Amino acid sequence: MIRIYFFIIFISSFCYSQSESKDSITIENDTIKEQNFNIDKTATIDDIVITGAVKSMARSKSPVAIEIYNQKFFQKNPTPNVFEAIAMVNGVKPQLNCSVCNTGDIHINGLEGAYTMILIDGMPIVSSLSTVYGLSGIPNSLVEKIEVIKGPASSLYGSEAMGGVINIITKNALLAPKLHIDLMTTTWNENNVDFATKFNFGEKIASILSVNYFSYQEKIDQNNDNFTDAALQNRISVFNKWNFKRKENRQASFALRYLYEDRNGGEMQWEKRYRGGDEVYGESVYTNRVEAFGMYQLPFKETIITQFSFNYHDQNSVYGDQAFLATQKVSFAQTYWNKVVRNHDFTAGITFKKTFYDDNTPGTFSQDGQTNKPMNSPLLGMFLQDQWTINDKNTLLLGFRLDYDKVHHAVHSPRLAWKFSPYPLHILRLNFGTGFRVVNLFTEDHAALTGSREVIIKNNLKPERSYNGNLNYIWKIPFGNQFLNLDTSAFYTYFTNKIVGDFDTHPDQILYDNLDGFGVSKGASINMEFKFTKPLSLNIGLTYNEVYQKQNSVGKKIQQLHAPKWSGTYGVTYEFNNNLVIDFTGQFYGSMRLPILENDYRPEYSPLFTLANIQVSKKFQSGFEIYTGVKNLFNFTPKNPLMRPFDPFDKDIHNTITNPQGYSFDTTYGYASMQGIRGFMGVRFNLK
Repeated sequence: MIRIYFFIIFISSFCYSQSESKDSITIENDTIKEQNFNIDKTATIDDIVITGAVKSMARSKSPVAIEIYNQKFFQKNPTPNVFEAIAMVNGVKPQLNCSVCNTGDIHINGLEGAYTMILIDGMPIVSSLSTVYGLSGIPNSLVEKIEVIKGPASSLYGSEAMGGVINIITKNALLAPKLHIDLMTTTWNENNVDFATKFNFGEKIASILSVNYFSYQEKIDQNNDNFTDAALQNRISVFNKWNFKRKENRQASFALRYLYEDRNGGEMQWEKRYRGGDEVYGESVYTNRVEAFGMYQLPFKETIITQFSFNYHDQNSVYGDQAFLATQKVSFAQTYWNKVVRNHDFTAGITFKKTFYDDNTPGTFSQDGQTNKPMNSPLLGMFLQDQWTINDKNTLLLGFRLDYDKVHHAVHSPRLAWKFSPYPLHILRLNFGTGFRVVNLFTEDHAALTGSREVIIKNNLKPERSYNGNLNYIWKIPFGNQFLNLDTSAFYTYFTNKIVGDFDTHPDQILYDNLDGFGVSKGASINMEFKFTKPLSLNIGLTYNEVYQKQNSVGKKIQQLHAPKWSGTYGVTYEFNNNLVIDFTGQFYGSMRLPILENDYRPEYSPLFTLANIQVSKKFQSGFEIYTGVKNLFNFTPKNPLMRPFDPFDKDIHNTITNPQGYSFDTTYGYASMQGIRGFMGVRFNLK
């Protein structure tokens, strides 16, 4: 294995990419005049967003605080999928939940992945099973940009949008390049191929076909625990999207995607012939997934848009000798009407979501425990909002949503947002929102349910609820030929009715009930972007966050697992005159609470650590770009991510001589990737 070490001194700041353009702003008597300075267009000072209010609008006009990141931003640290790339966003953490199979979810402001809603083109494609097994299958080649809302958004998006929303906007076939190729490999023999081409059918119809293939088949065990440091993967994703140009700029699009992944990790001697047995330990996950989604604006004078999606997810997994087999089908449809009446912008809509879920665990058994009873859950909703432009400086948004679930019945979600811009380069946003979650218990605790425990729901479960306040302030500061952008936020979220599982009262039972208490996520964040005329760009993001729950009968705070109080992102970009660019990017995480065993010798809290990357890229006029660099520059990996890796089937667990503490094999302690320092190299080509 080739190891490349770089030793550099860096300013702890963070950049977006260089795109040379001249903008003119001067402030005189609170009025914008002209003055030339370079603004990095990939920083998206006033981009078009859709996540905050369903329909498209300029970011500066939106009362909802939204962060926007485009493809060039993520290319500063190239990754094969969205799950890894999203780590570059301050306050967002991709969390690996298993140190063997490396499946995970995405945390926003320290909240578990089940509270994060992930949309594709504004539709809830990713949920339940796919939040654990499908995220790594979304290639970056699909992405035009990503919009992030931190905080509840259920008044628009319904269940699951309790902690925040990540909306992945795919490329528009009408605007996409004719040909895009991106090839990358690493010194760990990770190989990624992105290929996309566009077809035009006259002037009004265009289709983009994108294929992503990722392969990693190198067994590496640098910490000598006889387990693979990273799960082996063989993955293909095929994406086809159609866009239509219609009269009066009416919208129409349709997309299909297929994903197949074969992922496995385990003991170094594991082979597929051991799959599901108790001779050699391995975790093997086969994923088959189909997605279809689209939108159509009706040919009326009024603006009426219909959106629809469907996804089918088949999961075939084994964890040692325990099997987890599951099928999920989710159908979604939404129609909304938009009407502007003077200074009021009204949006009203109805939604319908139906989820079918079945697995081989006790969670989908009937009450008698003898027959299978899949979940078949419809959810009907309606929403209304009014964006009221009071004057040039004040905008008020009022929203309300009502959903009906056959178990929880009627659930309402109001919200309020206010934008105040006293001067052109100052924006203050105050948001109050609510969230709710209709919980499918058994997709989230499948590992616990693969045994023979009896599942007992003690009471009629109430939907989880959240209440959030968010204060956001943006200050754009031009001076001379430089530009400084400050984006600060303070947030507080209060949770009630949190559904928790009691695994301790009875060893042969799992007791589910609403928490007799509350949960809290509170903190503050700041993003600072400094753009010089040339050649240097800097940016740093910092988040302080405290996440805990408190049970009334105990009265003691219980800190959320894998939720560091301090975290951040940083980076530096330096561009030479010959289109040679150096990017230094990374994330740092403070101490976080970890899931330890009783009498565990491993620390309950992780150390402060950073994951740093460096890249050198060169663009050519022909459309080619080459890039190379190093990931995990300081070679950080967690210590002892596995408990008793030499006895993964717990065959010797009761031996009081070799195991006096009664430890069992455990895979949940890991808090970061076990992949150490590694080099990477790639080439891109774009034909406009």
